[in-house]
Amino acid sequence: MGSLYPHYEEENYSSNTANLLNPEEFRRQGHMIIDFIADYYQNMEKYPVLSQVQPDYLAQLLPKSAPNIPEPIETILHDIQQYIIPGITHWQSPNYFAYFPSSGSIAGFLGEVLSTGFNVVGFNWISSPAATELEFVTMDWLGQMLGLPQSFLFSGTGGVAARDQMLAKVGRENMGKLVIYGSDQTHSKVAGLECKNFRAIKTMRSTAFQLSAESLRTTIRLDVEAGLIPAFLCATIGTTSTTAVDPIRSLSEVTKEYGMWIHVDAAYAGSACICPEYRHFIDGAENVNSFSFNAHKWFFTTLDCCCLWVKDPGALTKSLSASAEFLKNNASDSKQVVDYKDWQITLSRRFRSMKLWLVLRSYGVENLRNFLRSHVKMAKLVVPRNFAMVCFRVLPTTLKKEPNGCKKTVNASGKIFMTHTIVEGIYVIRFAVGATLTEDKHVIKAWKVVQETVGGMLATI
Repeated sequence: MGSLYPHYEEENYSSNTANLLNPEEFRRQGHMIIDFIADYYQNMEKYPVLSQVQPDYLAQLLPKSAPNIPEPIETILHDIQQYIIPGITHWQSPNYFAYFPSSGSIAGFLGEVLSTGFNVVGFNWISSPAATELEFVTMDWLGQMLGLPQSFLFSGTGGVAARDQMLAKVGRENMGKLVIYGSDQTHSKVAGLECKNFRAIKTMRSTAFQLSAESLRTTIRLDVEAGLIPAFLCATIGTTSTTAVDPIRSLSEVTKEYGMWIHVDAAYAGSACICPEYRHFIDGAENVNSFSFNAHKWFFTTLDCCCLWVKDPGALTKSLSASAEFLKNNASDSKQVVDYKDWQITLSRRFRSMKLWLVLRSYGVENLRNFLRSHVKMAKLVVPRNFAMVCFRVLPTTLKKEPNGCKKTVNASGKIFMTHTIVEGIYVIRFAVGATLTEDKHVIKAWKVVQETVGGMLATI
């Protein structure tokens, strides 16, 4: 297949290659791309929400090799419109109700532009002091909005630190006996810890979709009697399947008895907890070791931006600190600064706090609360729900042949996009409100699409 792009004389592009960061050319192309994205959002509802392309579509459309000579931004943007946009599932569409939202905002987008424009690598304080200090200032602001205890006002992660904290007590020779715990609603990624850091993950069946302190205590007692060592519990605020909420306070009382690390995964629903009326969902947070939520889900901050707090930073740095001669400097040696390379597995660290800082400053706490409240209100149906997601199903007696046929047909239409889950063996459809552009009219339209789809299916039975 020949190149789709017109051929240009190489000498015409000498000015483009002379300076890859020419300010005037950057300004010209930057304006074009901002206009392109603005037009994309303006025309968002014209696109099918779920991409309609088939596997391997793009390889059939694009040249087999990269161009030898530069091509103008105009040509590249044309090809993005022609070939890339049809292959995008439009997460920012107001008719997107699948998975959990990946909401955005002007402040989030422009904060990402600033972060990318500065392009710093903030692995230690001296590599860019502002990148380090803005991160913990912004995390403190957000922690205060959530009502987290003072001891939490820094960021971190649980699993590896929990393992090493327990091994410091029982000896590294007992690594093969460590066990982590969660419910059948806990995020599937927690299971990935099993082969890396722990002997096993014990998944307990939820009661009313919540992990109960009674079942946890019973399971741990049996494990201890079998010679295993309980090390880590992941409690969830807003589970992926049903947005169920684990009772943090009662669970933390159990983990305290056994000296376990308890982590709270509030990836989706943590955003809502900045609202006073939802803060009760994280009651007991003062008793846990670490707490996280993803600002890129339902907090109008672009992917990726995962916010984590840890009560004892030393538990992280003991497990994750990295030292090499080229990293040594007076600021680090003084112990008066934070070097985030010691708080994570990788060395490099992006300037993510910039976009979150812009979101907090551009909209303010009260506006952010009201945005979240509006989504919860849109999800109000005849059944109770915790946040902005509703699970429903068509009665199996109505659709005996293919219980997931409704979802397949709805998504294939391109009008809306929803996803499903299995709860206690029952197939249900998840309807998650949270796209920034979604309004009441889009929810009403979605419900009509579901009604029309089911009506059409019934007519064929």
